[in-house]
Amino acid sequence: MLAESALRLADLMLRRRGPLSTELEQVAGGFDLGRIPARLAPEELRTLICGFCSTGCALDVHMRDGRAVNLTPSPAYPVNAGMACPKGWEALAPLSAPDRAATPYLRIDGALRPVDWDTAMRAFVQRFRAIQVEHGSEALAFLSTGQMTTEEMALLGQVARGGMGIDGDSNTRQCMATAHVAYKQSFGFDAPPFTYEDLELSDVLIFVGANPAIAHPILWHWVLRNRRNPQIAVIDPRLTETAAMATLHVSPRPKSDLVLLYGLAYLLLRRGWIDREFVDRHTSGFADFARHVDAYNPERVCSETGLAEAQLHALADLIRPGRRVSFWWTMGVNQSHEGVRTAQAIIDLALLTGNIGKPGTGANSITGQTNAMGSRLFSNITCLPGGRTFGAAQRAEVARVLDVDEDAVPAAESRTYDDIVERIREGRIRGLWVVATNPVHSWIDSAGLGEAFANLDCLVVQDLYRTTETAQRADVFLPAAGWGEKTGTFINSERRIGLIQKVSRAPGAALADFHIFRLVAEYWGCAETVRRWTSPEAAFRILQDLSAGQPCDFSGIGGYADLQRQGGIQWPCPAGTEQPATQRRLFADGAFFHTDGKARFVIDEPRPAPERPDPTYPMTLLSGRAGVAQWHTETRTAKSAVLRKLSDAQPYVEIHPDDAARLDVGAGDRVRIVSRRGSAIATARPTRSIRIGQVFMPMHFAETNRLTFAAFDPHSRQPSYKMAAVRIERFVASRRNNGPTRSGRRNQ
Repeated sequence: MLAESALRLADLMLRRRGPLSTELEQVAGGFDLGRIPARLAPEELRTLICGFCSTGCALDVHMRDGRAVNLTPSPAYPVNAGMACPKGWEALAPLSAPDRAATPYLRIDGALRPVDWDTAMRAFVQRFRAIQVEHGSEALAFLSTGQMTTEEMALLGQVARGGMGIDGDSNTRQCMATAHVAYKQSFGFDAPPFTYEDLELSDVLIFVGANPAIAHPILWHWVLRNRRNPQIAVIDPRLTETAAMATLHVSPRPKSDLVLLYGLAYLLLRRGWIDREFVDRHTSGFADFARHVDAYNPERVCSETGLAEAQLHALADLIRPGRRVSFWWTMGVNQSHEGVRTAQAIIDLALLTGNIGKPGTGANSITGQTNAMGSRLFSNITCLPGGRTFGAAQRAEVARVLDVDEDAVPAAESRTYDDIVERIREGRIRGLWVVATNPVHSWIDSAGLGEAFANLDCLVVQDLYRTTETAQRADVFLPAAGWGEKTGTFINSERRIGLIQKVSRAPGAALADFHIFRLVAEYWGCAETVRRWTSPEAAFRILQDLSAGQPCDFSGIGGYADLQRQGGIQWPCPAGTEQPATQRRLFADGAFFHTDGKARFVIDEPRPAPERPDPTYPMTLLSGRAGVAQWHTETRTAKSAVLRKLSDAQPYVEIHPDDAARLDVGAGDRVRIVSRRGSAIATARPTRSIRIGQVFMPMHFAETNRLTFAAFDPHSRQPSYKMAAVRIERFVASRRNNGPTRSGRRNQ
C-alpha cells in the first residue's frame, strides 16, 4: 500500500498547472526533487507530446544553454490544459539513467562487448543474410513497438517488409489489435469516433474493462469536469479506482462481458429504447442482430455472468432515450479470447441507440501506447500505409506515391506476433530483430518465450537500455535515442497528431530509430526503396501523401510548424481544410466507411474461456495496471526515483479476505501463485475489491506473465492476458536461502 504522502504527491503532480511549488516540495519530503531548480527563468520552451500513454498530453520542456533543465505541462494544449500525471512530470528522468546504452555491442566469446557502428551493422547484415541464404526470408522477422514516432514506424515497415522482404509485428498487437479489427469490420475503417470533449458532454458514461482513473488519469479529469451530473457505470470484475467512484459498478464473472452486452441489447429492444430511425438509415445487419440477442434474456445472462437481475436492469436503465450515452473500453476488453466481438457488442449498443456522431456519445476505444494509432495506420503490418487494404490497386497507388517498384510494397498482412513466436519455438524463424520493446518480460506466458529465444541463431535488439531482459540475450545490440532526443509525430486516442522535438542529445553514439533504419537499409542494400525518407519531416510529408483520399487524410496539415502552432490536429484534415476545430468527432453525418455508407452490426456466439479454474487450480488470476506511476515493464519509469517511490518494488497479489482466511494467509505474508506455466512469489494483500475465488497481480511485474495463459482472439490475434487458472500456497522460505527472494528482477 502506498504511503499517504506518496498518494498526495501523485495527486498534486496530476493537477498542478505550473512549475513545481513549495507545497509539492513539502509533500514530497524524501522524494528526490532536488534536480529541479526552485526558480527558473528559461530562455526557451519546447513543447513535446508525452511519450508514455496514448492520452497525448503536451509538456513544455524548459531549455537553458541548449539543455533541458525542467518541464511543466502545457497550459494551452487542448488535451491536458496544464495537467500531467506523475509519469509526465518525470518524462526527462529516463534519458539520464546511468544504464543508457551509448555504443553498439556485439556478443564475442559469450559476452556483449562494445564495438563501433560499422562492426555492429556488418555483423547484423552478415548473420541475417546467412540465415536467409540457408533457410529463406521466412526465417527472419522483426518485433517492434507502439512507442516510436509514426515516421519511424512507417520507415521500419518500408525497410523491413519492402526492402529486406521479412515479416514482423509490433507490440501494438498486445494492446490495440482488437480495437483495430473491431472498428474496421463495424465502420469500414479503423476510426475511433470520439474527441475527449465527449467525456465532459455525456449524461451517462459506461466504462467496460477500463480504469482511466489510474491508466489514463488526464482523461479522468475530463470526466470530473463534466457539469451534466453524469451517471457513471463501470463493468469490471474488480472494484477498481474508477469503479469505486462510479454511480454503478457491476462485477460480472471474468470474460462474460459479451453475454452481458447482448443481455443489455435484449432489454433495450424489449423496452423499445432504440433509435430505429438511425438504425434503418445508417446501419446494416439489424434484423440478424435482433434475432441473435433475443436468446439473451435476463435469466440466461444472470446465470452466466453471476449478476443479480436488478443489476442488469439498473445498467439498462442508464441507456434511456434522450440521454447522451458514451461507451468506453480499453484492455479489459481488448486483451481477451473474444475481444473483437466484445468490442463490437459495445459498438452495436451505440448504433442501436443512435449514440454515435453526436456530442457526448460514441463507442470509444481508449488506446494504450502513445502511438499505437500510428502503428495501426502506417506500419505496413495489418494494412498498407493510410489504412489501405492489400489489393493490387492499393499497392500500385502506394508504389506511385513512394516512387518505388511494386515489388517493394507488401502484398499481404504480416505474420502476427504469436505466429512469429511459435515459429521461433519450432525453429522456423532463426533471426529476430527486436526494436524498442521487451518481449521476454511482457509477452504472454513469458517463460515459454524465453525458452523459444534459445532457438535463435541471431537476436538483434535495438533499445535505449542494455539492461532489459531481452537486451541481455542479444547477439547484436544497437543503442537508440529516446523520447526527447529525436523529432517526429504521435497520434493519440482521439486521432490527434502531435509533435515531439529534440531537447536533449542522445548519449555517446546512440542514434534515433529513424537513422538506424536508414543505416540498416544502406548496409542491406535496399536504400533505393527509402531514398526520399531523408528526414523525419520529409517522411511526414510522404505520409501525408499516403493518407490523401483515405479516411485518415491529413494532407491539409502545413507540416510540423502547423502542428506546433495549432496544438495538435485531429485527422481527418484533408487539403484545403481551414483552421480545424480543436475538438472534432466522426460520423456526425451518419456516413460510415463501408461502400454502402452504413455501419454494420456484427455478432457471434460467445465462447467459453479457454482456461477455467478446476480443483487443482481453483482460482482465477486477473491482471492489469496498478498505479499512475507505472508504465508497462517499467523499463523507463523505474529510472525515476520519484516514480519508484510512488509504486511497489516487489510483486504483490490481491486476494479476498475470505480466501485469505481459508488459506491461513495474512496481510504481508509471502505466498506462491502457481499456474500450469510456472509460479511466482508475492506478498498477499487481502482486499474486498476482488471477488472470492479471484486474485489480482499488476501487469508490470515479470512474475505475472510467467503465469498467464497464451490464448488469442481469433480475429485480432491479441493475447488474453486477463484470465488464467491458478492456486495460492503459503510460501515457506528454506533456511539455506535465509528468507524468500524475488524470482525476477526489476529493470534498473
